[in-house]
This record gives sequence, structure tokens and C-alpha cells, in this order.
Amino acid sequence: MKIFLRTLLSLLLSTLLLPQMLSAQTVIGKYAGEFLSLGAGARSLGMGGAAAALANDVTAGYWNVAGLSKLNYPQVAFMHAETFGNLVSYDYGAVAIPYQENKSFGLSLIRLGVADIPDTRDAYTVDGSNQIQPKDNAEDLITRFGAADYAVLLSYAAATPFNFSYGVSAKFIFRNIGDLASARGIGFDIGGMYEFRNGIVIGLALQDITTTFVSWSGTDGQSYRNELITPTAKLGGGYVIEAFSGRFTIGLDTDIRFDGRQSTAAFSLGPSSFNFRGGGEFNYKNIVAIRGGVDDLGRLTLGAGLRVSKLDIDYGFAQFNATDQLGNSHRISLQLELDGQNLRRKGYVPEPSPPESAAPESKVLPPPASVPQE
Repeated sequence: MKIFLRTLLSLLLSTLLLPQMLSAQTVIGKYAGEFLSLGAGARSLGMGGAAAALANDVTAGYWNVAGLSKLNYPQVAFMHAETFGNLVSYDYGAVAIPYQENKSFGLSLIRLGVADIPDTRDAYTVDGSNQIQPKDNAEDLITRFGAADYAVLLSYAAATPFNFSYGVSAKFIFRNIGDLASARGIGFDIGGMYEFRNGIVIGLALQDITTTFVSWSGTDGQSYRNELITPTAKLGGGYVIEAFSGRFTIGLDTDIRFDGRQSTAAFSLGPSSFNFRGGGEFNYKNIVAIRGGVDDLGRLTLGAGLRVSKLDIDYGFAQFNATDQLGNSHRISLQLELDGQNLRRKGYVPEPSPPESAAPESKVLPPPASVPQE
């Protein structure tokens, strides 16, 4: 099995990357993987995206793959987000399955799309003085196209007897800009989590750990250039405490990048930039939840959740504060847990449900003792 997986991976790398590496210029793409940083699941995004230590459901395949090991039943999730008003459409879907006593597998899909982009190349011409001028029928010559980015993540995670979990994901990237150009790439994420006995959890996710390679080419097959997505480290901590008939969850993350984003960082050291996320949640009796936080861009995030049987319905909001207002971001996600007895993790014993309140049991009093007569 191991030999097969190594051979398959080698073939994938050769098919996807080698021809482009030999024929095109390779550069560091500072924002080449930006569509991969938009998050997954309205619950975590409502808490500012502070999930490196807290993701323990199907969305862990995105945030920190080690968290998949905490699943006890299969889960399915879907999220749709309208970013910057309705200019950008973002969709996420995932499925995760527990395996044996301590392992899990996951599949995650991400799509970012922009539609109805005007193509004005045929509507304008350059005159003798090198000035761009519209043609007489310019409006009729404007066409429109769409652009989309896709990512597929195949994940594996396992738990150890020492409160430590680890995981790895293979990431496949596909991008296209109408019929102008397309790209493909491959990379890897790894993650780890450690849970203390007092409710504190720490997590570290290393995304694009091998420097994800993305190769662009034209529709005619001509290679344009290769882009490298530099690694990102997500270091986080979380704390969970039961109180007031519910559960409080607090998280704080640091995103560390190495591609020279000094202008957008909270602070930087050389080419390394640091941004922070933080948020919290109060979940009342595992039925309704309210959330709030601040994301890595300093935006206010809010959210709410409702659990109906085994279905979680979550909403997340992010405020956009730029001078040129592009509109706020809204996220809606659904997450379903398949809790059939034959589907649960091997060796897992669910906690018994609390007994329903019942009328107090009547007690039969013994007959009064006979009083001896004088």
C-alpha cells in the first residue's frame, strides 16, 4: 500500500509539474493562493477564523487537519459566501469519515468565482498618437467571461494515546480565467494538536508546507509562468469551559506568512508577517449559539448557530471597513452528522442521554405499629 501511494504521488507530481518547471519562469506569487485563505464553515468564521486549535469537526480538513481525528461520526458540510457584496461567490463542501479507533479521512472542495467580467479588448483601438480610442460600435464588441479557482484537499488524521493528534492533506489546485489562461498545482498541509486536561488546546497548522507549485499556461498550451505559494503557519490556542447551562469557547490564532506582506501585517520581522485572529462562542445546551470575533484583516465578525436534531445551521458576518466600500461578507453553512450506530467510530461509546423528568415515585408507608392495650 505504501509503495502504491508513493508511486501514485510521484506520477501526479510528474504529470502536473515537471513539464512546466522545465519551460517557464518561476516566481514567488505573493497572492497566488489568496483564494485558499477565505476560510471554511460559518461557525469558525463568525469567531474571526480562530480555529487552528478549535476545529474538531469536518471543517478541520481546512483549518487544521489534525482536528479530523476528533470525529466520532461521519459529517458532511456545505458553505456559501457572498464576499464584497455579491461580487465574489465562494463555495466550500466537505465530508469526513472516522476510521478504526483513532483515524479519520476527509475530502474538501473549494471554489471561488467571479462572473460577468467585461472583455473590452475588441472594443478599443490604438490611434496614430498611441492613444486608446473606443470603436464606433464599442458597446456591441464588449464580451463577458468568468474566472474561477478550485482546490481539492484529501486529508488523513490520527490521534495518539498522549492527547496529541496529527494529520496531513494533499492539495490540488485548478484555476482558469475564461478562455485566456488556466493553471494547476499541487501542495501539502500538515497539522498537530495537543489537548491539556484543563480544557486548554493548542494547535499548529503548516499550510503549503512544501511551497505549493502553480503553473500557468494559455489555452494553446503555451507555458506562461510558474508561481510558488509560500508556507503559512497558523499557531493557535483555545479554551473551553462549561457554565450557565452551556459552553463557552475562546480562541486566539496567529497567522505567520513568509512572503513579505509588511504593508498588511499587524507587525513584521524581515519577510515574515504576523496577523492575529480572535473570537468566542457561547453555546446554550447545544441548541443555539452566538459568536463574535476579529479576523486577520481586523474586521469585526459576528455569527449565530442553530442545531436541529443532527443538523447545524450557521450564519457568519464580516464587516468591510475600506474607504471604497465594497460591501460586507455573509456566510451560510450547513453541517450534518450521520450518527447511525453502524457509522460511529470503533470503540466509541456515546454519553447516555439525560433521563426525562418524571413524577416522583410514590412511597408505600408501613402500617402503623399496634399499640398494646392496658
